[in-house]
Amino acid sequence: MEMMDLFIAGIGIILAGGLVSMVLPERLKSWAVALGTGCGAALIAWVSLNALFEESPITAAYVLSYPTGTVRLVIDKLAAFFSLVIAGISFLGTVYAIGYMKPYYGKKNGTTSHFFFLAALIASMLSVIALQNAVAFLIAWEIMSLSSFFLVAFENESEEVYQASINYLIAMHIGVLFLMVGFLAAAFQSGSFDFASFTTVFQEHRGLASLVFVLLFIGFGTKAGFVPFHTWLPKAHPAAPSHISGLMSGIMIKTGIYGILRTVLLIQTPAFEIAYFVLIISVISGILGVAYAIAQHNIKRLLAYHSVENIGIIGIGIGLGMLGTAYGNVPLALLGYSGGILHVLNHSIFKSLLFFATGGVYQKTHLLDIEKLGGIVKFMAFTATAFLVGSIAICGLPPFNGFVSEFFIYWGMLKGLTAGNTLLSIAMVFSFASLAFIGAMALLCFTKVFGVVFLGSPRSEYHEAPVEVSFSMKAAMAIQMGLIVLIGVLPQYALSGVALVAQQLMPEGGKALDTSPYLITLGGVSKGLAVFIGLFAAIFFLRALLLRKRSVYTYKTWDCGYQAGNVRMQYTASSYAAPFLRIFRPLFSWKIHFTKPQGLFPGEAGFESHAEDRFERGIINPVLSMIERSMNAFTWIQSGSTQQYILYGLVFLISITLWIMVV
Repeated sequence: MEMMDLFIAGIGIILAGGLVSMVLPERLKSWAVALGTGCGAALIAWVSLNALFEESPITAAYVLSYPTGTVRLVIDKLAAFFSLVIAGISFLGTVYAIGYMKPYYGKKNGTTSHFFFLAALIASMLSVIALQNAVAFLIAWEIMSLSSFFLVAFENESEEVYQASINYLIAMHIGVLFLMVGFLAAAFQSGSFDFASFTTVFQEHRGLASLVFVLLFIGFGTKAGFVPFHTWLPKAHPAAPSHISGLMSGIMIKTGIYGILRTVLLIQTPAFEIAYFVLIISVISGILGVAYAIAQHNIKRLLAYHSVENIGIIGIGIGLGMLGTAYGNVPLALLGYSGGILHVLNHSIFKSLLFFATGGVYQKTHLLDIEKLGGIVKFMAFTATAFLVGSIAICGLPPFNGFVSEFFIYWGMLKGLTAGNTLLSIAMVFSFASLAFIGAMALLCFTKVFGVVFLGSPRSEYHEAPVEVSFSMKAAMAIQMGLIVLIGVLPQYALSGVALVAQQLMPEGGKALDTSPYLITLGGVSKGLAVFIGLFAAIFFLRALLLRKRSVYTYKTWDCGYQAGNVRMQYTASSYAAPFLRIFRPLFSWKIHFTKPQGLFPGEAGFESHAEDRFERGIINPVLSMIERSMNAFTWIQSGSTQQYILYGLVFLISITLWIMVV
């Protein structure tokens, strides 16, 4: 069997798992999807690893009827890398779902549609990566958006979930509109919907190439979550079940990044203006993403804004790579692309881990409000450890994987700074300072979350004492923690892998680049990180050894002699973040709820402040209102008359027939 046949068979097995689950008893549905995804992912990983380390891509072509024509499937190094990430994280997500979905069995409408659309989402993401025909690509893209819409709307009896899923669907279709216009503009010049034909057109029409890139960047950027197209994320992620939030944030939004990189590959050498455009948008996304995250009280909404931040970091890497290509600065291009691509993998691991750990907390407490949680580490030590590991990784601290990808990006900036180009040097200084600021703010945000949610004492009365999550949920998180440490302590092997993808995105010079000096430096970094971990482990075991035969007493911390403290006297998330939010108050639009005390002996009083997204309030909501008003002008079409609807259908069919005859 040919390699591409194995890849298609892998997608088919994943989809078959979803179909089989529909006829199985509810307790077996999750197992069927996990088994199907595991087998399919193994095949896809085998094919992808072959494509990653072989010189020639794996290809196949299928002749279909009009309007698609010949549809090519290609697994080159770029597609292979994204296929590996999607297959791996999807499998972990389905394993996690075995335990997470148990409380839903036997309730509401069951989980049949949920597990079918989960398999459809995974299969469609893998199809998007392989397809090289614009029409077929958009069909797979639509299936991906629709299946994820049904997954977000799983608990649609809630008004908030219903609105979030509709908002998500609208955002995705606005993005598709830009993709369609971009692809049609390229296809009109090339006379074909095949991606390969676009390259020739882009080489001959540089202005058209830049215009198409911007259109496709908006379309793909809406899926990825770049500012100002990000507003669907903070609504959809809290609404979806946690394993779906993990897959959407960890891998689905990366299909947008894949689309941007595929467009870069088609253009080959981007214009300077386009490269700076990507860098500036990415820096803005990173800063605003982390700033809005700090102001959130809902933990999943906070993580959603951190996805915007990390998409910004990935975009900074891509922007640096594009600048390196545009200026002919090969080290900048290699390190920029490598950092951005590796951060795709790293973010998929630690962000899904954070959503999985949060899902465990929600499953046991039914709470997502940070201000109402507390002391979780006393009940769920494993989940708390998983969240802590994910938090350190997302903050870009050593010795975990987030540090490695950001290290590549910083390294690339230093290469650009010494290139002798004034404008490029200014851009590098600006980007360097911005990335450092993003990292500092991420640290502030996650010390707040971990300190308030997992440490201290519970801030509200839990229905029952939370207990640790099930084995399947712990297994998925344990593998993710292992991957985070592995990439963190062996950065040279990480560069060896992603450099292959980065070199594909670069002109011919990239292929001749010797990466051995970078690998030697990273080998030194690896030894330093290994020594750090060894020292940490030695101190930990030495402490345990010294305390082995001694009594350990627990005392309250010094509290000014006051001995009547209670849980309400703890530091809250709002008070922790208040100094930062005061400085950056103009970035936010505030909604205040104030209950004044009444009478001499007031029974109730309160003050709540919620930060609103200025982009949503100032840009997205007015546009949606305008669309709604314009759509209301056509409400007369919905008359309720069956005869009239049949007439509409007849007119449509005649119009389509005439169009096909003319074309």
